[in-house]
Amino acid sequence: MMLARRTSDNQLMLPEAVIGQFEGTEYFEVTVEGDRLVLTPVQVVRAHVVRAKLAEMGITEEDVADAVKWARSSRD
Repeated sequence: MMLARRTSDNQLMLPEAVIGQFEGTEYFEVTVEGDRLVLTPVQVVRAHVVRAKLAEMGITEEDVADAVKWARSSRD
């Protein structure tokens, strides 16, 4: 059994034997399943993947521009 330790800064220290299996992975999605924390490695999504997903959802570049304009105007 390996243990992870929570630091005073509220960070988890993972055993090197575990994290070594995920070389090149910088980010993990964290979910809670019952009384367990589940870490799933994720890759940072590139812009073209995001654009494809937006197109799949029917969101146009004009929609995004309008949303940005709205968000910026509501900060004032």
